[in-house]
Amino acid sequence: MTEKVCYYATGKRKESIARVRFYPGKGKIIVNNKEFKDYFCRESLLAVILEPLKLTGTDNAYDIIADLKGGGISGQASALRHAISKILLKINDEYRPILKREGFLTRDSRIKERKKYGLKKARKKPQFSKR
Repeated sequence: MTEKVCYYATGKRKESIARVRFYPGKGKIIVNNKEFKDYFCRESLLAVILEPLKLTGTDNAYDIIADLKGGGISGQASALRHAISKILLKINDEYRPILKREGFLTRDSRIKERKKYGLKKARKKPQFSKR
């Protein structure tokens, strides 16, 4: 009996989280139970997601199922790219120099700064009145 191999990784950017599973297949990508071209409407976002797959030459080797939540559409696309890069590293460690050079393995950790007591926003102070 043949066992179906599944690779799993989590990618993050800002408030977005991408939980991704890879299965051997023909290159089909499903995002939140939709075709990824329907979920990400802009061509630039599609290019961002497919970059690690094209660089490593694995764009038609695996089926990808992704669950995205949080943040905006651009942050979700970058989180998905981060997760795909981490999985490709699990599949073959020789991809590390290629992915590292492009910066796909680095998590973009910028998040919104919290509001502080006595301020209007995170850093905005109330206007000073002399009289």
